[in-house]
Amino acid sequence: MNGGDERTVRYEPTSVKDLLVEMKDTSELLIDLSYSAVLHASPTVAEEVVELEHRMDVLQMRARMSLMLAARNPKDAETLAPVLGVISAAEKIADAAGDIAKIVTEEIGLPDAMRGALSEGVETLVRGTVAAESAYAGRTLNGIDLESETGVRVIAIRRDDDWILNPGPTTRLEAGDVTLLRGPEAGVADVFPELSGEPFEPNPPAEPAIDDLERAVDSIVLMKNLSELAVDLAYGSVLFDNEELAEEVSNLEIEVDALQSRFEAWTLRAAREADDPVSLRGLIHLGVATEEISDAALAITEGVRRDLDVHPVVEMAVQESDEIITRTVVTEGSDLDGTAITDGVPATDVSTSVLAIRRPEDGWLLAPDIDTTLRGGDVVISKGTRTSAAEFDALAA
Repeated sequence: MNGGDERTVRYEPTSVKDLLVEMKDTSELLIDLSYSAVLHASPTVAEEVVELEHRMDVLQMRARMSLMLAARNPKDAETLAPVLGVISAAEKIADAAGDIAKIVTEEIGLPDAMRGALSEGVETLVRGTVAAESAYAGRTLNGIDLESETGVRVIAIRRDDDWILNPGPTTRLEAGDVTLLRGPEAGVADVFPELSGEPFEPNPPAEPAIDDLERAVDSIVLMKNLSELAVDLAYGSVLFDNEELAEEVSNLEIEVDALQSRFEAWTLRAAREADDPVSLRGLIHLGVATEEISDAALAITEGVRRDLDVHPVVEMAVQESDEIITRTVVTEGSDLDGTAITDGVPATDVSTSVLAIRRPEDGWLLAPDIDTTLRGGDVVISKGTRTSAAEFDALAA
């Protein structure tokens, strides 16, 4: 186990399909929490990354056990090999997220000016334990209606050693639940005391950033967003056996590599002006881990890129999935050419959410910051139901 963790893992009769889906959700949450821990200098969120990393260790071990039991002949071994590659890549993502969290837990440190270079739109993320006397204890998220009232979302819950990922409207909060809250600082300031019974302590105002450091931080934030998208698309390419999504993961990995080079140059230039150049060590640490995440995303797609047969456990996961991720090229003169996007959703009757656009002359445009109009030649990465995906493709053709 990583980090000296000696928890015993025993085989449990869990399907590989279920383990893959949970590993996907855990990977995405690990990345999200690790960056949030650093950007908000939050030791409590960093501690949750460590807990979740242990959870990923358990999932990986159980998935390997299940794969060994599932391989009954050479053909099984051949079709399960790519799944084993997915598991190994997930481990690399978890390790990279843990390395990012160490910037906080081991006090590697980041320059104070870093937060000054972040956009004002970065949401606050905090960890809060539901107090026994909280008005939220015993109520469902739908009943509390936090998001519409305050803009704050509960993105995950840890209940003892169990995790509830992507909690839904019917999820009930219980006293002692460790919740991860995300939203605008004003909303968090209202919700956190009500939930935990403790005062909310916002981060102190950030120092203004020096120009080269600001450019370096802008690069790392873009690398973070591209790496997160790469992981999402990589799992999608495997679950849906989609070569086009795998190709976009390769494009994203190339873009992250290019950003990494620029990021290193800006960081070295910033070191000339920094009062304490050693304070930039954490920033370099962050850049290396971010590139490792994009590399791991590319590794997840290896079986798809090599056109290897998909094992039935993956096919079952696809068949039971309500949402799929698609890659659509907008044809000039089509119904989508000239359609405006608001909050990532096309202004049509199609229930499809746009995750990102790759525009030949502009590169990647990522949601939720997309405030643009689709045009011919755009490569659109979207998520929606199978029916809506087919309708979306028809509109783009």
